[in-house]
Amino acid sequence: MQTSPDRHEYPAHWEADVVLRDGGTARIRPITVDDADRLVSFYEQVSDESKYYRFFAPYPRLSAKDVHRFTHHDFVDRVGLAATVGGEFIATVRYDRIGADGTPASAPADEAEVAFLVQDAHQGRGVASALLEHIGAVARERGIRRFAAEVLPANNKMIKVFTDAGYTQKRSFEDGVVRLEFDLEPTDRSLAVQYAREHRAEARSVQRLLAPGSVAVIGAGRTPGGVGRSVLGNIRDAGYGGRLYAVNKALPDGQKELDGVPAHRSVRDIDGPVDLAVVAVPAEHVTEVVTECGEHGVQGLVVVSAGYAESGPEGRERQRALVRHARTFGMRIIGPNAFGIINTSPRVRLNASLAPEVPRPGRIGLFAQSGAIGIALLSRLHRRGGGVTGVTGVSTFVSSGNRADVSGNDVLQYWYEDPDTDVVLMYLESIGNPRKFTRLARRTAAAKPLVVVQGARHGAAPQGHAVRATRLPHATVSALLRQAGVIRVDTITELVDAGLLLARQPLPAGPRVAILGNSESLGLLTYDACLAEGLRPHPPQDLTTAASAADFHTALSRALADDRCDAVVVTAIPAVGEGPVGDAALAEALRSASAAAPSKPVLVVHVELGGLAEALSAAASTAPQTASDEPPQNAPSPMLTAEQLPAAEAPEGAHLIPAYPAAERAVRALGQAVAYAQWRRDAAEPGKVPEYEDINEKGAAALIDGLLARGQGLTLGTDETCDLLGHYGVQVHRALPAPTPDAAAEAARDLGYPVALKATAPHLRHRADLGGVRLDLADEEQLRRAYAELTELFGAPEELRPVVQRMAPRGVDVVVRAVIDPAAGAVLSFGLAGAASQLLGDTAHRLIPVTDREATSLVRSIRTAPLLFGWRGSAPADTRALEELLLRVSRLVDDHPEVVAVTLEPVVVASHGLSVLGASVRLAHPPARDDLGPRTLPAY
Repeated sequence: MQTSPDRHEYPAHWEADVVLRDGGTARIRPITVDDADRLVSFYEQVSDESKYYRFFAPYPRLSAKDVHRFTHHDFVDRVGLAATVGGEFIATVRYDRIGADGTPASAPADEAEVAFLVQDAHQGRGVASALLEHIGAVARERGIRRFAAEVLPANNKMIKVFTDAGYTQKRSFEDGVVRLEFDLEPTDRSLAVQYAREHRAEARSVQRLLAPGSVAVIGAGRTPGGVGRSVLGNIRDAGYGGRLYAVNKALPDGQKELDGVPAHRSVRDIDGPVDLAVVAVPAEHVTEVVTECGEHGVQGLVVVSAGYAESGPEGRERQRALVRHARTFGMRIIGPNAFGIINTSPRVRLNASLAPEVPRPGRIGLFAQSGAIGIALLSRLHRRGGGVTGVTGVSTFVSSGNRADVSGNDVLQYWYEDPDTDVVLMYLESIGNPRKFTRLARRTAAAKPLVVVQGARHGAAPQGHAVRATRLPHATVSALLRQAGVIRVDTITELVDAGLLLARQPLPAGPRVAILGNSESLGLLTYDACLAEGLRPHPPQDLTTAASAADFHTALSRALADDRCDAVVVTAIPAVGEGPVGDAALAEALRSASAAAPSKPVLVVHVELGGLAEALSAAASTAPQTASDEPPQNAPSPMLTAEQLPAAEAPEGAHLIPAYPAAERAVRALGQAVAYAQWRRDAAEPGKVPEYEDINEKGAAALIDGLLARGQGLTLGTDETCDLLGHYGVQVHRALPAPTPDAAAEAARDLGYPVALKATAPHLRHRADLGGVRLDLADEEQLRRAYAELTELFGAPEELRPVVQRMAPRGVDVVVRAVIDPAAGAVLSFGLAGAASQLLGDTAHRLIPVTDREATSLVRSIRTAPLLFGWRGSAPADTRALEELLLRVSRLVDDHPEVVAVTLEPVVVASHGLSVLGASVRLAHPPARDDLGPRTLPAY
């Protein structure tokens, strides 16, 4: 670290871990005077060609002057960053601020020359692209707005780094050198490029963990039992197709095998690469194991060892050290305290977990932060009877434990493009980066269903999880997830219910539901459940208890052919005396009718029909059929079962019918599918953020800069609030202070009668129900009488802080708020004013920036929305004006990150137009690194 008095303080916040294109990691940090030897060693490993491209001439070695120049920086006008792996440099980048004449300069000069050098062995890994993102963020922080780079025409790789970055740029050619100039202000294209690179890198890092070519289990005990030995046996028994090794430093000399697996005392002794290490040694020995793995070139770790953050402060520090140490070697970690990972692909067949059996192969990706919940989910998806019947298999399973490194965000990146996964189910106990999760969820949900249940909703996150603090209640976070297309459920039962339907049936085209079955009562229960879920059910069709399988086939075929029907729920009760023969016949009838109309979903509600559930689920199992699984010899042959055909040979587009033991569960899953399908249709035609010609963005920015010059953060006064909102076309009705009756009368004369008299003391503000407001005061006499009443009831004017305001047209009172949450980002909220809405929590939320379509849905999504649309004969409110107000507030907060809170309360929405009667704004300096900054892994 530099300590010279002419140096600025070392910028520790520039340090970051990044995932590279191949899935490995590197650390980016500022270069200091202590790095002279590392720089020289790095330069010696760079080829002569790369040196020539960097210096435009043969440059075999760095002089002492060069080393001094490249390691001494002031971190303002001269900055150097290095990418390191194992503590050694693999790439460097630096900028030097220059003036208009190209010579060294200081602020206010806002241009800098930038240059890279990447070790040949690490070229092609995306190191230069990552360094460009970080040096660009550093430069913007230091007031630099533009980079210039001179590159030899033959240096195509470096030219591509600059041109692919997405920045606005211009190119020129002079004296045999290509000169590139580009602005550093993030653009839509540069952000898209950054997110795409982040996606590819993080997806690749997870793919390396889930599909390794070789695995070492470190800590496999010499005697049966124990965690390590169990994992080793599970990998072997699953038929893993790669190379498997057992590692235990206590193995006696000469022992070369353990349970038929090649055994070694150290991973260093393994002859050949190891892609994945499963670590099952006591926590105090993990550091030594990580060092050995890193030096051997292991790509990733699954740490099942416990004793980390879940055990308290000492364990939390041990966990931080583990992550830092692993990242030093470019390795990613699942865990610690993880249950493990599973990949059922026939190309991999990996069960590196504590699950004794591999789940049946299928199309569901499963993520669980809790090992216990992971076991429960695997069990429910695996078994054929009880609970949700009808088994659908798993493509991959990840249990992240304390998720110190690899998180649900990383796994989402992988599942988004995984061709073997059609549906994603996630059990989350915490969301470390809600803003990023929402962004990734929106993209994933547009391609495949994402169902999430969140534990620890009403308390702190589990002790082992490092999460960002958030001021938003759980209900708000849930609303934001639903906005992103996430199917939010409350229990793991609902998680599996929804997952089975989405994995096995097409999405419904609408909410219209046909109900048919052999029980009138069960049909009516289903009908009521549909209404409760907001669906539009047709009257149930009762086939009577005498209905045969052929009757069910005919009725289902007719319902599916009806253009007024979007989905069908079949209800069934057992027929006396038929047993398995009747169950199989009914299953065959339902499947054949459904196959003839594959575009509409079909669900079955059964009551104690184990045989029917078994028959309906037969095509979902890929486990070898046992004697006990075989149907009776006199039973009709099922249409197709995966017991008879491997999953890979199942006909394309075949749909399996999910069966549920209760109408409420089936209909709830269907309702979630209907809502998700509607979201998909809406997402296919996204709205836009409108442009308003009267918005004065530059004027607002100048006002904000001037106000923030006073201090770190402040709540604006009334006049300043009105001025700032006015720049965005939001006009606030003036409220004049009335410290005395005479002042109130003078204010009323200025404003014009009729007026309102309001107490603005904190305990009375916006509380008309307490009597602190007097409305429609037509003259001075009424005003003075009201003033006397208020002071008599509530105390002296100094306590009341009364104000006078001109009366606004009558309408519906609403509240509009925007807030910058440290975890979720900018959030816009809307609800009706009043105690009832607050008591019921009837507030809707959207992430900023809000589009025109989102503003429309926001207004209509609260339960009290009918009051805005002419409820019980009242005049409809001007919701278009309300939507425009929401969009203007969204633009203000999106354009100016210094605006950290806005409240408009109340806003009276009349039949024509609206009136903003109260407003407050809070400003604060934005963080140096925000969500538009470069890619980084969570800091440890």
